[in-house]
Amino acid sequence: MPHPNDPTLRSFIPVAPTSDFPIQNLPYGVFSAKDGLAPRVGVAIGDFVLDLWELEQDSRLDVGALGVFSSASLNPFMALGPKVWTKTRARISELLRHDHPELRDNEELRKLALVPMKDVKLHLPIKVDGYTDFYSSKEHATNVGVMFRGKDNALQPNWLHMPIGYNGRASTVVVSGTPVRRPCGQLKPPAVDLPSFGPCKRLDFELEMGVVVGQPSAIGERLTEAQAEEMIFGFVILNDWSARDIQQWEYVPLGPFQAKAFATSISPWIATREALEPFRLHGPTQDPEPLAYLRQAQPNNYDLRLDVALRAGAKNEAADISSTNFKYMYWSSVQQLVHHASSGCAMNVGDLLGSGTISGPEKDQRGSLLEISWNGTEPVELPGGVKRTFLEDGDSLVMRGWCQGDGYRVGFGEVEGTITPAV
Repeated sequence: MPHPNDPTLRSFIPVAPTSDFPIQNLPYGVFSAKDGLAPRVGVAIGDFVLDLWELEQDSRLDVGALGVFSSASLNPFMALGPKVWTKTRARISELLRHDHPELRDNEELRKLALVPMKDVKLHLPIKVDGYTDFYSSKEHATNVGVMFRGKDNALQPNWLHMPIGYNGRASTVVVSGTPVRRPCGQLKPPAVDLPSFGPCKRLDFELEMGVVVGQPSAIGERLTEAQAEEMIFGFVILNDWSARDIQQWEYVPLGPFQAKAFATSISPWIATREALEPFRLHGPTQDPEPLAYLRQAQPNNYDLRLDVALRAGAKNEAADISSTNFKYMYWSSVQQLVHHASSGCAMNVGDLLGSGTISGPEKDQRGSLLEISWNGTEPVELPGGVKRTFLEDGDSLVMRGWCQGDGYRVGFGEVEGTITPAV
């Protein structure tokens, strides 16, 4: 049987070359439709969602106990482990192939199992057990350091020796399309003696990828590079919304708190680690060489393009404001997971790890408005003469990402959020 990543594979469902969802991708999500059934697990293929619950009921998919795909999250499926993930993806690929008649020629099952994407509502694909956000782009960390500490002290001494991160809030991870309310918090501009409480005035985005952990590790257990890789189920696009003025006042000495706790948006589709396999490459040279537990024997970065577009207020036209690549990350997702567990921290099915803001070496590759507007000193020019330094109420931000294959792309859909006024 052909491998699901074979670039020559074609589905009996027409898929445009620019679609994020060819047969080589098969990302997982959770959806509901007009049939009134509860949210359940599906796979994106072209402009359709393949209902895995229908296939499971019809004995076309067998992953063990019946009902795994009727769940409102992917956690029960992820808990079955990498061997089941691989077997299931191969079976779905077989069912969708243009030269395989089993689903193609079964008109009744096709009508039940293939739901037009336009007719579904997409939900948060996982029950997020824990959320950790990292700070792993050297370009981003350098830009921020130069802004606030100067060129000679841009990177903190520990940054080149380990992936820096903080524990965020799983309770406010939301799916694409969820409105984002402007947060309130303590504010203290440098020229003011005492803080005040009110709506954030410097609201920002951070372009990131999210790692979905699909297997647990025990408390007290450390991970090898190979073990960490096996635990990764897949990836989502992630927007780490950030209240810069709240963050500026609160982050000393323990780091971000309320400035990052109000919302984190993720794309509804999880592209599996297996689907991204053809796009792996080595990341930047790490100098100094990491300590032994963080050294990598294989390439763990990905050639994954990421774009950000901003629509200002009620304007109809969105403008591209950033285009970068996941390959620039200094610390890989595998290294982040290895370091996370290095103290014996237990990892759980459904843990979400944010990569940290993804910025590249060029000005148009910066992954946050803090960098793009250089802390508000260089406003962004948008259509219609509109300018932005930070996000205003009514602004909508869209992130997209994909790996480009030969005549196809492996993508994630989009993650969108619109800013609503503070309470």
